[in-house]
Amino acid sequence: MVGAPGRRAVEERLRPLREELGADFCIVNGENVADGAGITPKLADKLLAAGADVLTLGNHVWRRAEIADYLRSSERVVRPANLAPNVPGRGLVVVDGVAVINLLGSLYINPHRSPFDLVDELVEEARAQTKVVIVDLHAEATSEKVAMPIYLDGRVSAVVGTHTHIQTNDARLLPKGTAAISDVGMTGPHDSVIGVKADIAIRRMRTGMPERFEVATGDVRIEGVTIDVNPETGRATAIELVRVRV
Repeated sequence: MVGAPGRRAVEERLRPLREELGADFCIVNGENVADGAGITPKLADKLLAAGADVLTLGNHVWRRAEIADYLRSSERVVRPANLAPNVPGRGLVVVDGVAVINLLGSLYINPHRSPFDLVDELVEEARAQTKVVIVDLHAEATSEKVAMPIYLDGRVSAVVGTHTHIQTNDARLLPKGTAAISDVGMTGPHDSVIGVKADIAIRRMRTGMPERFEVATGDVRIEGVTIDVNPETGRATAIELVRVRV
């Protein structure tokens, strides 16, 4: 979700969209909601009030310093588990029988630990509480976002990729019952360069000069996936793309 356009789309459309899709549970990645980078406590509360059950974050988690104290107590906002030890927040939450794990990819992001180093213990901890386990892998490299669901196939319900803002066409069910997609896409302005006003992004690419990015406004869409999961087994039975113009 990117900036005010993405937030307004969620606030206005998430509840009716959930009803239309028959969605029992909704996970929203909110790491770009605060003017395109980071999240604040106020915005987190607004997204939860708008119908999100859990918020995941990503590499911009600390862009807004005030989120640190909020994450110390929040039980519905999860930050990447493979950050440095003892930072505020948690990398795994369980809400209404659904476990949500948040991880950063290693390639080009360089978190404190590789997601593969600690995912086994996180999955074991999650499965001790529920069969339904969803992993948000916030990663740049498609290779990691393809490898992780294969590695976890049969142990988690789904591995969904975030971060690159472009919805991929590889939603799939793996042989042992794990749903996967490399990137769920972007909720926000698509008349843009991944959410940024195109002229600013292109000028920076052409000149290499620093310039403050501004969130675009046109062609706002909600993107994501719906995943059907058997709560008794934790196995996914379907995954479908969602793309709604607002």
